[in-house]
This record gives sequence, structure tokens and C-alpha cells, in this order.
Amino acid sequence: MQGVGYRAATRAQARALGLHGWVCTLVDGRVELVACGVPQSLQELARWLQHGPASAQVEQVTQEVMEFCKFREFAIR
Repeated sequence: MQGVGYRAATRAQARALGLHGWVCTLVDGRVELVACGVPQSLQELARWLQHGPASAQVEQVTQEVMEFCKFREFAIR
């Protein structure tokens, strides 16, 4: 799931929601991210990720719940 600017747009969306974590592009072109924050904001980000920014072509979004997550900001890796 990636289009031009997907990582930057994801970072902006996550920061606007008060989330912390990171987003990166994998070798095969998929995008991976870890996001930490309040459940409502995480759910809103998950909904946004289904379509991403206007230039994105999202094919699939999968989620996994993590028990512990500690980051100071939301960054692009």
C-alpha cells in the first residue's frame, strides 16, 4: 500500500491524532507502521489508512495489537 507521499501523509495524520510511533517502506514496497496512543485515535488512523492520501493505492491493511509501545513522536524511518 503505497503511493507518492504515503509515509509523509501518514506521519502528518498520526501526529494530528496525537499518536506516536513510526512508518517505513519495506523492501517489497509495502508500508509498515507502529502507532501508539488512545484507542479512539488509533481507530481513526486505521480508518484513514484504508484509503490514505489521494495519491495512494491501498490494496490491504492488516492490524496487530501490541501490548507495549513507547515512542516520543511519530517518525518516518
